Amino acid sequence: MEMAHTHPERDPIEAKVAEIYGDVARPREPVRSPSLAVKVLEREFRLIVDERIVALTYAAFMNGRPVLFEGPPGTGKTEVGEALLELWAGRKPFLLPCSENYDEYKVIGDFHPLIAMRKGFNEESFIPRPLLAALILDAGVLVDEIRRSSEDFQNMLLDVVDKRRIIVPELKRVFRARGPGFQVIFTSNPEDIAQNELSDAFLRRVVRIPFDYPPREVEARIIRLRSDSEPRLDSNVMNLILGTLEKLRRSGLSHKPGTAEAVAWARMAQALARLRGRSVVSLEDAYDAAMGVLVKRVEDEEIVDSVLREEFGLA
Repeated sequence: MEMAHTHPERDPIEAKVAEIYGDVARPREPVRSPSLAVKVLEREFRLIVDERIVALTYAAFMNGRPVLFEGPPGTGKTEVGEALLELWAGRKPFLLPCSENYDEYKVIGDFHPLIAMRKGFNEESFIPRPLLAALILDAGVLVDEIRRSSEDFQNMLLDVVDKRRIIVPELKRVFRARGPGFQVIFTSNPEDIAQNELSDAFLRRVVRIPFDYPPREVEARIIRLRSDSEPRLDSNVMNLILGTLEKLRRSGLSHKPGTAEAVAWARMAQALARLRGRSVVSLEDAYDAAMGVLVKRVEDEEIVDSVLREEFGLA
C-alpha cells in the first residue's frame, strides 16, 4: 500500500523521522552547478576537488545511478562524498559506516521490543533508521567502506536506489523518494584486508570514480588551506613534508599517509612551534610532529624514521 499522506504531521512515520532526524539533515540552498560547487567546496568545506569529479558525480545523480568513490585511505573519498551529497540535495547527508553485521533493520528500521510486545508490530512501535529517513527527507546517503558489508546488504541498497522506494512489509507500507535529493555515494578501499569482493552486479550498476593521492601542488594547497596561518610553514618545510609523504607512500608502510595525515602533520608542527615560541615552523618541529602523526604501528617506526632522516638531511 503506497503512502497516501503528504504532510509530515499527518503521518506517524514521517513525524518520527522529522523528530529524530530533522536537526541532523539541516537544509541549505542546493548547488548543482559543478563549477560553482568547486568554489563552494573550497570556500565552505576547505576541500580542493577536481571539477571533473563533481561533474561525473552530478551526471550519475541525474541518471539515477549510485556512485562509487574508490581509492586508498586518506584521499578524501568520505569528506568529498558527504560534501557533494549536501550540495546536491541541499541537506546534510546521512553516513552509514559499513560492517559485516549490517542489515536492512539497522538502516531501514526496526521495532522497539517493549512497545511491540504491548502494542504489536505497527507504526507506533516502529523506529525509522537513516536510510528510510534519507528517502523521506530527500537527503543523500554516504555508505562508507561498502566492501566491509555482505553481498546481500549491497544488493538491498542497490534495489532501493534503483527503484527509489523502500518496502516495510510489517507495516504494509511503501515509501517512495519524492525528489532528486535522495542519492547514494559508496566509498571503497580495494586494498583493505577486512573486506569482501564487490559483485559483478554491483559494479555494473554504479558509476565508479577513482581517487588517488593529489598532485604535489594540489596537496600543498590543501595543507595551506586547512592549516593555521601562524606559525608560518615556509616553502622549505613544506617541500620536506611533501617529499617525505611521496617516499612513504612508495614504501612498505602498513598505513600509508593520506592527505588527512599531511594536514595533521602540518598542524601538529605548527602547534609545537607555537609552544616553543617560534613564528616559523622549524625542521625540529616538523620532525618531532611527524613521528607522532605518521607512525601508526610499532613496526612502521623504523621506516618512517629512516625516510625522515634521509629527507631532512639527518642521516
